Amino acid sequence: MKIPELLAPAGNKEKAVVAMEYGADAIYLAGKAFGMRAKAGNFSADELKEVLELAKERGVKVYVTVNTYPRNEEMDQLPAYLQELEELEVDALIVADVGVFALARQYAPSIPVHLSTQANTVNYQAAKFWEELGFSRLVLARELSREEIARVRQETGLELEVFVHGAMCVAYSGRCLLSNVLAGRDANRGECAQSCRWRYAVVEEKRPGEYMPIDEDEGGTHIFNSKDLRLIEYIPDLVRMGVDSLKIEGRMKSAYYVATVVRAYRQALDLYAQDPAGYKLPPELLDELDKVSHRPYWAGFFAPTDAGIHRPSSAYIQTHEVVGVVESYDEARGEAVVGVRNRLPLGAEVEVMQPRASIVKAVISRLTRVEPEEELETAHANFKVRIPMEQVKPYSMLRMKVD
Repeated sequence: MKIPELLAPAGNKEKAVVAMEYGADAIYLAGKAFGMRAKAGNFSADELKEVLELAKERGVKVYVTVNTYPRNEEMDQLPAYLQELEELEVDALIVADVGVFALARQYAPSIPVHLSTQANTVNYQAAKFWEELGFSRLVLARELSREEIARVRQETGLELEVFVHGAMCVAYSGRCLLSNVLAGRDANRGECAQSCRWRYAVVEEKRPGEYMPIDEDEGGTHIFNSKDLRLIEYIPDLVRMGVDSLKIEGRMKSAYYVATVVRAYRQALDLYAQDPAGYKLPPELLDELDKVSHRPYWAGFFAPTDAGIHRPSSAYIQTHEVVGVVESYDEARGEAVVGVRNRLPLGAEVEVMQPRASIVKAVISRLTRVEPEEELETAHANFKVRIPMEQVKPYSMLRMKVD
């Protein structure tokens, strides 16, 4: 039995390190150009080199997205960038455009190439074509059922990567033109404005200015708005089918999101590996996934239900927020040194989520600011404080329930 790789998003260095600490086997990220998330922090050549060194120490792979659909003038800039990635020895490139693939074979010949979900691979014949062309992995379209994925698995020797968690797109595996038309920002070149999350209503030609909600809702409607994907319940199916990589969406999401989701899927995968026959998904892992900001979950097209993809609001559900990240632990003083992210008052009850360890509950009995050193009633974002608590690991995250 082969346990799939757990692949996590890394929009910047902090998220990359958090993903590794919380159990990712691989991360995917972008340089400063040619990635589908242009508004994420992304990585300069020096930053990418640093992350590659950190990943190598931990045995984690690094995949670089070059998955936009470049225009002519952008193609001229690609060779130098691909040569740079070749010199850095990244573990794989993720591409969607066949022109980019051709240049990658020429200017980064030693790097394996994965075919992006943007290419919309939905059948085994297409999979065979991409295999013959020289791709090493397919990131399958999100619109496939488990039966369809299983058939592709039977027909090709390529590695298969499947999205298992995160936001879904109204367009076919992300090939959307809505943002470009409405906002002048091309989603296929990394600049999506998430126009599908806006509110829409109908206007009749002879009654300009009269906006009629499509649904009976005082806030209008979100006819393009999809639920979030969650396939943690289907890990046994994914393993048995022979999927090689489970991919988490979210390069634009917070480090807290990355930590929580990676931690939950890591635990589920490890538990299944220990005892496949007796495996049951711990309900607390579902509870953990509910504690990150999300839209209602569903199983996508993997296991369709009558509930459907759409929901009447683009608002996120948020029960908890991260209030601090542990930078170090002072054993002599029994204190965690915490970088504060949100308002943290004295007396607050927090959960401390640790990488690869149990969750600890604590009450904030004292807040001591590090510089200038002073006792606080309330710590605010960007403060660094000392907090008495039992020993916890660096990169542990303090979270509070949202009122």
